[in-house]
Amino acid sequence: MNLKKFLPFAIAIIVFAIASVLYFNPILSGKQLKQSDITQFIGMSKDVKEYRAEKGEEPYWLDNAFSGMPAYQVSAYYPNDFVRYIDKVVRFLPRPADYLFLYFLSFFLLLTALKVDWKLAVLGSLSFGFSTYLIIIFGAGHNAKAHAIGYMPMVIAGVIYIFRKRYVLGFILTALAMALEIYSNHPQMTYYLGFCLLILAILEGVEAFKSRTLPVFFKQSAILVAAMLIGIGANSTRLLAMKEYADYSTRGKSELTIKPDGTPKEKSTGLDKEYITEYSYGIAETFNLMIPRFMGGGTVEELGENSNFYQVLEQNAGKSVAKDYSSQVLTYWGKQPIVEAPAYIGAIVFFLFFLGIFLVKGRLKYWLVAATIFSIVLSWGKNFFIITDFFIDYVPLYNKFRAVSSIQVIAELCVPLLGILGLKEFFSSENSSEEKENAVKKAFYIVGGISLLFLLFGSSLFAFEGLRDAQYQQLPELIDALIADRKSMLFNDSLRSLLLVLAVAGMLWFYLKGKLKQVPVLIVLGGLIIFDLVSIDANYVNKEDFTSARRVQKPFTATKADTEILKDKGHYRVVNFSVSPMQDGRTSYFHNSIGGYHAAKMKRYQELFDYQIVKNNMEVLNMLNTKYFIVSNEKFQENPAANGNAWFVNSLKKVTSANEEIIALDSLNTKSEAVINSSEFNVKTDVFQKDSIATINLVKKDVTELIYEAKTSSNQFAVFSEIYYKDGWNAYIDGESVPYYRVDYVLRGMEVPEGKHTITFKYEPRVIKKGRLLSLFCYALLLIIPIGWLVINRKKD
Repeated sequence: MNLKKFLPFAIAIIVFAIASVLYFNPILSGKQLKQSDITQFIGMSKDVKEYRAEKGEEPYWLDNAFSGMPAYQVSAYYPNDFVRYIDKVVRFLPRPADYLFLYFLSFFLLLTALKVDWKLAVLGSLSFGFSTYLIIIFGAGHNAKAHAIGYMPMVIAGVIYIFRKRYVLGFILTALAMALEIYSNHPQMTYYLGFCLLILAILEGVEAFKSRTLPVFFKQSAILVAAMLIGIGANSTRLLAMKEYADYSTRGKSELTIKPDGTPKEKSTGLDKEYITEYSYGIAETFNLMIPRFMGGGTVEELGENSNFYQVLEQNAGKSVAKDYSSQVLTYWGKQPIVEAPAYIGAIVFFLFFLGIFLVKGRLKYWLVAATIFSIVLSWGKNFFIITDFFIDYVPLYNKFRAVSSIQVIAELCVPLLGILGLKEFFSSENSSEEKENAVKKAFYIVGGISLLFLLFGSSLFAFEGLRDAQYQQLPELIDALIADRKSMLFNDSLRSLLLVLAVAGMLWFYLKGKLKQVPVLIVLGGLIIFDLVSIDANYVNKEDFTSARRVQKPFTATKADTEILKDKGHYRVVNFSVSPMQDGRTSYFHNSIGGYHAAKMKRYQELFDYQIVKNNMEVLNMLNTKYFIVSNEKFQENPAANGNAWFVNSLKKVTSANEEIIALDSLNTKSEAVINSSEFNVKTDVFQKDSIATINLVKKDVTELIYEAKTSSNQFAVFSEIYYKDGWNAYIDGESVPYYRVDYVLRGMEVPEGKHTITFKYEPRVIKKGRLLSLFCYALLLIIPIGWLVINRKKD
């Protein structure tokens, strides 16, 4: 009996593993997926990985990017992080097939919790996992996002069990899934999951109030909260480190009240509103969810020889040019800056979603519909500013995340979920044939009607003009040809969606009339759904995106400029002006760079760049010890004026605000003077006797330890070309702990007494020690509470 009970799970796991490997089949020959963000990550994390390999411990700091920053959000292993090993067991396949398998498995567990037959659950899991958005994020390298999305259904499954009074199972699954969700380390996705769960909890509470079962609801809520807290607590070290750094990062509050041009700046406790809503989904663009290339597909698409674009180019420039330019055409005509691909959920899946709306009864339907509408409306961002502005201004933490279009992940989960629940009800004998017929008709009228509308009238409803069309203005007829191609894409994909929906609606209709059996219907339906989604997915992530493992793991080759600079074995920094320095992980692979690549850099450092470095303020570059400027792959320039690793200044310029700090750098001679905010740091002396023979030299440099030798005949003030980060770096003179200060907006400064001294900076983050015991305690609770619960229940029996 037990074997028979678990056989469907075994079959499902085998199906999911095969489907994952088949889609990403190049992994069978040892190839790996090229991912732009992961390539940048390799450059950023090199310091940490080398330190880890050499010393067998975590540095929690990196020195090769942004002049130094905590490694918490780049690459960090934490003590007592046992959930990491559970995650490894779940994701046993090679990357990225492991994430796709996680999508399937997690959604299967959710459908199982909702008592969906295993065959329908397998179908639903494939529908969820192959959703285009969930596939295309691999191409960009958003692995952490995929990781977090993968565990979302599992968390919801645990919550469902608790609300269905399967308390022990629900508690264990919720706590464990929440621990895995937090471990995935994508707070934005976890935050959006919170909205989805909140909507469910509200509806459960309303139902409990109506049915006068509020005590049961409060009990369930208490169990749910306890499980969530234990799952969160198991990641205590990770979360405490993240919270500590978040206050200093671009997600934190800025002290500046002026813009780089000196004009007043709107106060904010998080990211700028314009930055948050830069990627806002267009309202009309929402139809991409059921008509794939409604707005031209991705930013660039390949158009064949039959396209208007190709033919115009061929007439004006010949076949060779036409073929070359037609391989990457700016077909997207929406308002977002860049779109990898349309976030296509599927025409068939949407048809099933509406089928579910008309067949599924109760609060589950209301939850899924409400959550879907909620996510779509919020994804519109600046295009529906009334709601967006309210959330940015008043909803806690909402202003910490950018790319509001990402909240559509809730719809990506809810639409296929309600669709499968709709199919469950369709095949259930509890619903009359008349109800089912009406549901099929209505679902077809809605999805088929929308497809037919754009098929017949779409070309006359929009201008089809894109943000980048000016790039083709040297040949005006080319823009006209491109617009014609965009119209054709809308027409063709509208027809495609209409035919797919017609096929499925017809098949369900014949089933109701007794012409088809359930198993063949499910097989054909599954085949159509997979065809619908995979045929779109493969346009954007396919075998051409794979390359040899060596090229992925070592993506950078030293240029002539890199090679020459690396001959200098001293301690210095490099800036690469041949690229955008603040979006450049490559330079960090070879050098200690003043730039880097990360979405959450230190806010003060980003401000230093925006207010000073972009103005080519050489004094600021000098104080960062920027010894080399890369101007091309072949050329670099040495900067003999770099201040070095440490130096003594003659005086301190005291200011009382961040505005004055950043402005003072406009004209500061950083070699002889430093600016300090006296409202934060109390330094008794601001003028120091000049000592022409005083010396201070860096004698040992490690990622987590810096040792200087200083010799002076009078008290001096030293400035170090290292980033100030008080929650981790401690300073010592001759082994005795001493205070140090933030100077020059981002650097460290210290009073040095006369004589010969050894100055040491050690990175000793207290947050790691705090978190490790709390994590261990929560793991213990995760074991003890369910065991105790079962023991008590057995004694009662």
